[in-house]
Amino acid sequence: MSSELVISCSHIGKAYQLYIHRNDQLKQALFGRWKQFYRQHWVLKDVSFKVHQGERVGIIGRNGAGKTTLLQIICGITRPTVGSVSVSGRVAPILALGSGFDLELTGRENALIGGAILGVKRSVIEARLSDVAAFADIGDFFYQPLKMYSTGMAARLAFAVCAYADADILIVDEALSVGDRAFQAKCDAFIQEFAKKGTILVVSHDMKMLSHLCDRVIWIDDGAVRDLGAPDDVIDDYLQEIEGRSRPAKVASA
Repeated sequence: MSSELVISCSHIGKAYQLYIHRNDQLKQALFGRWKQFYRQHWVLKDVSFKVHQGERVGIIGRNGAGKTTLLQIICGITRPTVGSVSVSGRVAPILALGSGFDLELTGRENALIGGAILGVKRSVIEARLSDVAAFADIGDFFYQPLKMYSTGMAARLAFAVCAYADADILIVDEALSVGDRAFQAKCDAFIQEFAKKGTILVVSHDMKMLSHLCDRVIWIDDGAVRDLGAPDDVIDDYLQEIEGRSRPAKVASA
């Protein structure tokens, strides 16, 4: 792990506007200077952490805790309401890339566009198309419009494009843990290999994988950082809470 910072999140907060009544959004547009017609819902609250080059960081938390929103901010999909984030290096955001595919274009065409979005030269991604197709392993669907794909097939394509993007930072969301065991094993093998040279930020409910892969784990609870530290320590505290286990008493050493 290098001392160089590649991800820095400083006091990030993210709020969404919730409108209770049907016409409240229109009222806000017309009369928002004088009165507020929405309620703010804070998904993230004062989140701060740093990730160094070559580090592998896991993010855990209950569903709805704000984990995916945090990844979206780091990927640049959405902006924080308050605070700041800086990212250094080429990012391969598997979740973001898959959600941005064009349903009318073929898998091959989406792979070309996806590579361009990730900053890969067209000549380079064209030379790697056969490898991308082999990794995705979706057969002739690679040449069919994405609207014919299942969710799992689109996720395979997104992962395959990111695998050949020469990224510095890999960002993976648990939502992409789809497909058969063979494909999941292929993805796991790629992540393990990428971890030897790149930086990884991964959201997962697979505690065993995070314990084995990560250098640190961040526990997000109700939009805030509940804990950050060694994987086994943070994961154990998290599991104790969600499983309702009592913490064993510590015996003082002699």
